[in-house]
Amino acid sequence: MQLSIRSQIHSTILMVSLLSFAVIGVATILFFINRYQRNNQDRLTRAMQIMVNQVQTSINRQHPMDDSLFYEPVFSEGMEQLIREMSEVHGMDVNLYDTVGGLRVTSNQDMNIYSSGVLSTKMNPLAYYRLYHLEQIQTVTNEQVGKLDYLSIYSPVRNKRGHAVAFLNIPSYSSQTELKQEISNFVVTVINLIAFIFLVAGGIALLITNRITQSFTIISQKMREVNLGKENEYITWKRDDEIGVLVREYNKMVTKLEDSAEALAKSEREGAWRQMARQVAHEIKNPLTPMKLSIQYLQKAIADNQTDVKVLTTNVAKTLVEQIDHLSKIASDFSQFANIGNPKNEVFDLHEMLQSLASLYNTGGNLDFKWTPVGQRVLLFADRTQLNRLFTNLLQNAVEACASRDDRVIRMNEHLNGEYITVSVTDNGEGIPEQTQSRIFTPNFTTKTSGTGLGLAMSKGIVEQAKGEIWFVTKEGAGTTFYVKIPLLRAN
Repeated sequence: MQLSIRSQIHSTILMVSLLSFAVIGVATILFFINRYQRNNQDRLTRAMQIMVNQVQTSINRQHPMDDSLFYEPVFSEGMEQLIREMSEVHGMDVNLYDTVGGLRVTSNQDMNIYSSGVLSTKMNPLAYYRLYHLEQIQTVTNEQVGKLDYLSIYSPVRNKRGHAVAFLNIPSYSSQTELKQEISNFVVTVINLIAFIFLVAGGIALLITNRITQSFTIISQKMREVNLGKENEYITWKRDDEIGVLVREYNKMVTKLEDSAEALAKSEREGAWRQMARQVAHEIKNPLTPMKLSIQYLQKAIADNQTDVKVLTTNVAKTLVEQIDHLSKIASDFSQFANIGNPKNEVFDLHEMLQSLASLYNTGGNLDFKWTPVGQRVLLFADRTQLNRLFTNLLQNAVEACASRDDRVIRMNEHLNGEYITVSVTDNGEGIPEQTQSRIFTPNFTTKTSGTGLGLAMSKGIVEQAKGEIWFVTKEGAGTTFYVKIPLLRAN
């Protein structure tokens, strides 16, 4: 799932904070380890120097030149006493090895750890090699007992002639424990600090993201409100930042959109007038042609002194009246189409209007007409004249659709659905061809040899003006049903 900009900024700030703490924590722990090891080694080195001096002083005082006397029992007892005293003073274990690396004296009271093999009675081979063969002054090794890692420092004990007569060792068992304890204390402190800083960083991140995304929210809201049909508002942004650049581009777009909308509206108006002018000219031209021909024929008959001029005049007058009526109907259709947007709404009973229309088609003959109303009054708030024109047009279209049938069947039914009344007009004509169904409500489109093509387009406009819907269901060769759904009058 893709994160929003708010979530991305918030997460980035928190992740940067967490990463910073992680880096600082690791660096600090490494610093602790290095510092502790350095301090511990320095402490062991100082203690070793003091102890070596004390041991050398004791050796040189009792046996300054004779190395063999170092291992006499009497001397070993004195040295054990010295080793224990130094161990108690410095709080450290002290071991003394001979020149072949064997343990001679130790401050550890529990000798079982040596006899059981937990600790070796031989000094560390690496330390022995460094001190005896490489003659180093001091060496530090990392040693292990079980799972316990510890530092161990070794230094040679020399007589007055400078010969190494023994090796002194100080193991630091507590160094790792103290280090782990110090690191644990630091980690606990850092975790508490991270928790606190996380809350602060989260709050700051929330404020920053809200401040940033609020700007985008304002812009997106304004963009959603952009509409060609109304005056769009500009966005005021005082800060000269990246969002300010976006706001300026939006304001430019609004300006261009207004210009484009005005040009589009002008173009649509001009196109509509041109289309209407062509349609009016075409419809007027059709009846004018037979009128002109009839008059010319009458003029020629008069000029030739034909004997049937009176009969011919009567026929021409009849033709002129028919064509004038047709012109009048054309003018009426265009006038009604133009006045759809100016309804004169009133409260009326739909049944009273449909009753008068139904009576016109209950004339018998080969027309089987039946109207089935609902069993109650149907009050509407709409333009009664326009709705009368709507149903008149639908009924007339239904009659014309089944004109080729020997038995013409027209049904007009009503159905109540909540706050709406649905009226259906059904015929048993040939149906509407599939290729023309999508254009049936388009102005100027007609399948008849005569007519303006405004009937169904006008019907659709009337229904929409009444806040209703109109649609049809058709089957070629079986007939068509038009449905008109209109809202009922709401009681206040």
